Amino acid sequence: MTRPVENVGDADGLRPVGGADGAMSSGTRGIIIGAGRGSRLMPATENTPKCFAEVGGKRILDWVLAAFQDNGINDVCFIGGYRIDVVRAAYPRLTFRTNANWERNNILASLMHAEDLMAGPFICCYSDILFTPEVIRRVMNDCHDIALVVDTEWSDRYRYRTDHPADDAEKVIAADGRITRIHRDIEESAAYGEFTGISKFSRSGATLLREHYHRCRRRYAGASFRDAPSFEKAYLIHLYQEMLEQGVPIAHVDTPGEYVEIDTQQDFELARAHWDGGGARG
Repeated sequence: MTRPVENVGDADGLRPVGGADGAMSSGTRGIIIGAGRGSRLMPATENTPKCFAEVGGKRILDWVLAAFQDNGINDVCFIGGYRIDVVRAAYPRLTFRTNANWERNNILASLMHAEDLMAGPFICCYSDILFTPEVIRRVMNDCHDIALVVDTEWSDRYRYRTDHPADDAEKVIAADGRITRIHRDIEESAAYGEFTGISKFSRSGATLLREHYHRCRRRYAGASFRDAPSFEKAYLIHLYQEMLEQGVPIAHVDTPGEYVEIDTQQDFELARAHWDGGGARG
């Protein structure tokens, strides 16, 4: 049985934050979004959350926590919903926020259950991804208020992801160090890369995130929002695109691989065959 880990480029026009070297402080918080069940990963999620699926003898959540810990991020919040009791029991030193309505909302609403923890800088990520500590190091060293980690070698993986085709990828278009569009419908040939689900916010960036979330919630609560049938069902990328169109600069931090998403049983099998903690093999 796996032992739980305990609590463990410059862009034109973007406003730098932090110290002279642009690095985030060791006081950066980690926030893991893991409320959903992950039905496409059955039977691994029949009684436990998706992040408990084991790859290389460790739970997905262990890999995530280790990547944070290797970069001095020991203050970690887990936003749970489905079987959050299991996560609480296995990782008692994490901070928890509960999305009790996880079956009726989505990733954006889930993240904002930790809004009270966003007074300072933080890095948030999905709970069904694997990434190396180096990915977190790069984004922590980025000097901008908001930055998304983008996999520039994303299309290589999609050759094998027939159950999760490229038209379902959260793709981005970028220019001059800035993201200009983020959407699943971006043509593969036009995409700069795939958003990995890892986002960095400085203190100022976190303020912008909260302000735009509440602006949109006041206007769209109970109504459709961008591609989502309702604001409550929105994905995180929906708010990011809204922010881009409102003139909020969002940088990208690139990773040439060193990242894997586990959304389907096929993904799970590929990760178990190829992930070794230093990135995917082959």
